[in-house]
Amino acid sequence: MRRDLSIVFAIVLAASAAAQTGGKPPKRFVISDFGAVPDARTVNTKAIQAAIDKCADSGGGVVVVPKGTFVSGAIFLKQGANLYVEKDGVLKGTTNIDDYPVINTRWEGVEEPWTSAFVNAEGLTNLEISGEGTIDGSGEEWLQNSPFRGGRGGRGNADGTAPPAPPSPPPAARRGRPRLIGIQNSKHVHVAGLNLHNQAVWCLFFLYSEDVLAENLRITAEHNIPSSDGIDIDSSKHVRVNNVYIDVNDDCISIKSGKDADGLRVNRPAEDIVIENSHFAYGHGGVAMGSETSGGIRNVEVRNCVSDSGNWAPIRFKTQPSRSGVVENITYRDMKLHETRQAFEFNLEWRMVPPIAPPAKVLPVVRNVRIINVSGDVTAVGIIHGLADSPIRDIHFENCQITAQKGFRLEHARNVDLAGLKLDVKEGEPITKTDVQ
Repeated sequence: MRRDLSIVFAIVLAASAAAQTGGKPPKRFVISDFGAVPDARTVNTKAIQAAIDKCADSGGGVVVVPKGTFVSGAIFLKQGANLYVEKDGVLKGTTNIDDYPVINTRWEGVEEPWTSAFVNAEGLTNLEISGEGTIDGSGEEWLQNSPFRGGRGGRGNADGTAPPAPPSPPPAARRGRPRLIGIQNSKHVHVAGLNLHNQAVWCLFFLYSEDVLAENLRITAEHNIPSSDGIDIDSSKHVRVNNVYIDVNDDCISIKSGKDADGLRVNRPAEDIVIENSHFAYGHGGVAMGSETSGGIRNVEVRNCVSDSGNWAPIRFKTQPSRSGVVENITYRDMKLHETRQAFEFNLEWRMVPPIAPPAKVLPVVRNVRIINVSGDVTAVGIIHGLADSPIRDIHFENCQITAQKGFRLEHARNVDLAGLKLDVKEGEPITKTDVQ
């Protein structure tokens, strides 16, 4: 990394906090004072939004969710209005799609009108969402009560579109389950301390944002909730994730930068990212690069993390020939693995199911990856699978020791330095190679 982002974030957040409050305690706007009822039944969207609006109009402060369960539809934070969920306070989303308006956003790598998140922030500076309480997306209730059930990203059909019945919403509006927290086009963002639970689909989503710190979070979702990613960092820069525990039913953390033609049009990378001191339990990946890679991903370090509980692939790269983009300068170091399905997954032909988009004019590139001090026991060492016309390049292992039932398969790769990878494989060959130089 070009600089120690931990120091940078500490300075930025301290300065922004001082600028907001002038050193004085922030004004508190408690949602129950605006009519919100903590009975786990009343829909409090209007009352909570009124507290946010009043906070912003009064020069800023903190909107407080006190003890009790407050049900709400989508809420929209405003400049100067931070959100604090107190201990034993629960902010719980409804399962009525009409409580979540369509907004301009990016969904699965494509800019388009799409369902808002439960908690939304757009174009804000010096934003803080924090507390010791819970934000609950009602993910299991969404599966039971709404038509937006299966499919990637919570849409009903295999291609990701909403089912044809019931007829609402209108055909022109593509809809799906709401993400839990969506932060877009914002700077100096701090999300801390919370229990984020049962997101209906992606949990904590950062889009086109800068100077972001997410820390001391517990993110959990039942394993029947599809596409329940923990944290998605999308075309954002200067991001630090520290001391998070994630147990979900998709990637624990996914770093993204747009998909296919629209991602190439936007052409904004995800860059300068540190993820550290964290625990990735069950999920489809620990920290994954992709699969939306069109704008590029660069300068990422994952360090001092643990992965266990059957996680599919703690170290994961995934994209498709249609996506293009360069993924480079990625480091995973000081990681412990225990009973994960794989240790490493590099796949440039990930999830090639119909409809398959044609290859981009410039194929995706994965290069300059360092894996240092990674050890543990896994079911299979994993794969490195590049493309014949775009082999994965320059992968360096240093002081890594993996015990596995099955070995390591390398296909279409160049300059993979395996000298620092010691394998103890119970079944078959430790390493098999096809078109590897």
